[in-house]
Amino acid sequence: MPGNSGRRGAVRKPGSKKGAIVGSGGQGRKALRGRGPTPKAEDRVYHAAHQRKLAAEAKSAKERPARRRRDPDAPEVVVGRNSVLEALRAGIPATTLHLASWLDSDERVREILALATDQNVRLREVGRSELDDLADGAVHQGVALTVPDYAYRDLDDLLDAAAEAGVPPLVVALDQVTDPRNLGAVIRSAGAFGAHGVVVTTRRSAGVTAAAWKVSAGALARVPVARVPNLARGLAQLRRAGVFVVGLDGAGDASVRDLPFASDPLCLVIGSEGKGLSRLVREQCDAVAAIEIATSAESLNASVAAGIALFAAASAR
Repeated sequence: MPGNSGRRGAVRKPGSKKGAIVGSGGQGRKALRGRGPTPKAEDRVYHAAHQRKLAAEAKSAKERPARRRRDPDAPEVVVGRNSVLEALRAGIPATTLHLASWLDSDERVREILALATDQNVRLREVGRSELDDLADGAVHQGVALTVPDYAYRDLDDLLDAAAEAGVPPLVVALDQVTDPRNLGAVIRSAGAFGAHGVVVTTRRSAGVTAAAWKVSAGALARVPVARVPNLARGLAQLRRAGVFVVGLDGAGDASVRDLPFASDPLCLVIGSEGKGLSRLVREQCDAVAAIEIATSAESLNASVAAGIALFAAASAR
């Protein structure tokens, strides 16, 4: 075809007849590839519409009310119909049941109201915004339960309880156990084997929460919990009062089967599942005992270890 020889990308095949032209053969395919759909004007950083979009977003963020930070010292709040119902069934101490004014009643709500009435829990009707603040962003389903702060005891209170019972003290101390469910399980075992209390620390330790109350299965009403600022110093205080301190560790020299000082005034120290006993706490131990387990298991859950050691101490007594 006349003029093909000048077409861009066209090549004359060597040895071909005059006028025979080879096409581009894909040589320009990359150059012909599409660039996709054209972006919207507001998404092009150089376009005036993009600047108007940024200004509108900044104005909206400025006008939006800031989320109020929850006071860390405020009472604990259990939210959601299932959670509130389980808390009331477990007998967790509660002060106020907050109910939304728009609440649709169902079987769970009716049982919540019945249990709260039986337990003399104050009922309070609130609006949606107040419930949102109480729930701190969690899904509340129109129901929230205020749980008061737990009244922690002193170490002397635990020793006094043993003296009143006329038996050697038996106490469990937790070293950096941060799961409140583990705390609740330890308290449950402590109540089952006659311990006079559980010791936790102010920092890096689980406190008495609604979760701990629930797992304790009511034992928290009978087993006091003492809180100390520093566990090593708290153990030193117990030793000065004549209490022997035995830590639990897989590398211990003694065996829980023959628990040292089991019949004497005793404090069992349980470390966290991952870290075990801290160095300063270990230095306060009069003995360190191990629980023999299968080599395939790396460690035991803190609450399980506490239950085994408490059983050994109770059996020796």
